[in-house]
Amino acid sequence: MRSDQVKKGAERAPNRALLFSTGMTRSNMNKPFIGIASSYTDIVPGHVGMRDLERAIENGVYAGGGMPFTFGVPAICDGIAMGHSGMKYSLPSRELIADVVEIMAQAHQLDGLVLLTNCDKITPGMLMAAARLNIPAILVTAGPMRSGHFSGKNLSLVRDTFEAVGQYVSNEITLQELEDLEIEACPSCGSCQGLYTANTMACLTETLGMSLPGSGTSLAGSAEKKRIAFKSGERIVSMIDEKLTPKLIMTMHAFENAIAVDMALGGSTNSVLHLTAIAHECGLDLPLDLFHEISNLIPHIANLRPGGKYFMEDLDHIGGIPAVLKILSQKLHKTKTVTGTHLFDNISKIKTFDNFNVLKPMTDPIHQSGGIAVLKGNLAPNGCIVKQSAVSSTAMRFKGSARVFESEEDAMNAIRSGHISEGDVVVIRYEGPQGGPGMREMLSPTSALVGMGLGEKVALVTDGRFSGGTRGPCIGHISPEAMEGGTIALIKDGDHIVIDIPTRKIELNVSEEELNARKEAWTRPAPKVMDGYLARYASVVSSADKGAVFPVNK
Repeated sequence: MRSDQVKKGAERAPNRALLFSTGMTRSNMNKPFIGIASSYTDIVPGHVGMRDLERAIENGVYAGGGMPFTFGVPAICDGIAMGHSGMKYSLPSRELIADVVEIMAQAHQLDGLVLLTNCDKITPGMLMAAARLNIPAILVTAGPMRSGHFSGKNLSLVRDTFEAVGQYVSNEITLQELEDLEIEACPSCGSCQGLYTANTMACLTETLGMSLPGSGTSLAGSAEKKRIAFKSGERIVSMIDEKLTPKLIMTMHAFENAIAVDMALGGSTNSVLHLTAIAHECGLDLPLDLFHEISNLIPHIANLRPGGKYFMEDLDHIGGIPAVLKILSQKLHKTKTVTGTHLFDNISKIKTFDNFNVLKPMTDPIHQSGGIAVLKGNLAPNGCIVKQSAVSSTAMRFKGSARVFESEEDAMNAIRSGHISEGDVVVIRYEGPQGGPGMREMLSPTSALVGMGLGEKVALVTDGRFSGGTRGPCIGHISPEAMEGGTIALIKDGDHIVIDIPTRKIELNVSEEELNARKEAWTRPAPKVMDGYLARYASVVSSADKGAVFPVNK
C-alpha cells in the first residue's frame, strides 16, 4: 500500500506516534488509508448537509475494512458570489481545489480517496485531482435541492429570483412579491434545482463512471443519498484491492459518452470548460470540434430547466442518469466505472420509466441536435459556446448592433437604467480567464434581460462565461479573449454582429483592412488585479478553448 511509506518499518516510529496521537489503534495501521475530501461549509447551500454524508462515508470505509481520514477543501457558491467581484474567484477555485486534494493525498500517501462534492467548480476540481493523482477514487455528489413552491407553482433559483430582479425593475412585480419569491425559491440544502452547472457536472460524473449509479440525481438530504455515500465508502476499499484507478475509467470513450449525455440533457455551457480541463489531467485532448461533432449526432431530449419545464427531482423520479443512458445506449461506448463493471451493467440494475414528459425519445427529440453548439468565425477564430437548447427558434439567427462594455458592472448599469434596446448585441469584454481575471459568469445581466422581456430580443457576447441557468442568445467563451488581443477587443459601438447558430457561425461585419488597423492601434490594458491569487492565476491560465487550465511547461 502507498500508506506503508508513512506507517511501516522501525524508521517510521515517529510517524506512527503522530498517527497514534489522533486516536488510531495498532489494528488500524494495517488498513488502507482512505482520504475523504469534503467540501463541507456552512455558507454554501449545496454543501451544508454534508456532515451526514461524511459520517455515512466514514461508516462505509470502516465496513469495507479501511481507515478514513476527513479533510476539507474550499467551496464557493456561485449564486452568492454572482454579480460582484467575488465571482472572479469561482473558476480559479477549481485549480486550487485540485491542488489541495493533490497536496493532502501525496503528503500523507493516502491509498484511496472518496471525494465529497456538489457545486460548480468543486466537482470538476475533484475530478482533476483524481486524474492527476491516479489513485483509486470515487466521487459522491451531495445532490440537488428540492424545488420551491409559492402561489401554486414550483420555483427554482434562477427563474424565480435572478429573473425576478428584471421583472421588478420593469415594474412587472412588486417588492413584496420579490421578497416572497426569494424566501420560497430555495427550501432545502442542495445544488440549484435545474440543469445548471452543478447538476450538469454531477450527471456527467456519473456518466464518466466516477460515481455510483444514482449519485448524479438523488436528492440532497434523502435516505438514498446517504446509502450511496455509505456504499461509496465501502466500495473504495475494494477499488484499492482491484487497482482500479481513474485513468482506467476516464478514457476517451468515457469522455465521448459524457459529451453525448451533456448534449442530450442540454447541460450547462461550463461543462465544455470542465470536461476539457479534466481530460487535460488525464493526458487527453478534447478539442471544441469534438463537442461540435457530437452535438450534431446527439439530439436534445431532456425537458429540464432552465430552457425546459422540469426539475432535477423529476429526472431522479424517472430513473436519473440510467434513464438517459438507456435512451442513448445505441450511441454510447461500453466503458468501465467505479463499480468494477461497465456502464451498461449499471443501467440494467436501476428501474427507469417515463411517459415522455421529462425525457423525449430519440425519434421525437426537443431539438434535433445537442444542447450546446460551438460557433466559429472572425469574432471567435478559436471558437465560442452557446446553450442552444435554451434559445428560442426566433432567436437562433440574430443580427444586431454592438453595445460595448469593458466589464459586467458597466453592462449591468446600462441594462438597469434602460439603455439597452431591442436589436442590440451587448458585448462584455475583458472578462476572460486572463482579463477578468477568472472568467466571471454573466447570470445577472442575462437574467435581468429575460426579466425585462428582452431575453430573445437582445443578444449577449462575452469572453466571460454564463451560468447554467442562462437563457436566450448568449454567446460565451469567445476565444481568443480580449486580453489576448482577440477580435472581441476590437469591436466598436455600432458594429454589426451576425450570430447564426444553425450554421455555427459568428461574424463581426467589419472589413479585414479595418480590423487590421484596429489591431495595430490596440494596446494590452493593465491587469485589473495586481496582487494575490487572482494575479498569479491570470499570469499562467490558458484560454477558454483549452479549458482555462494551468498548462505545465515542458
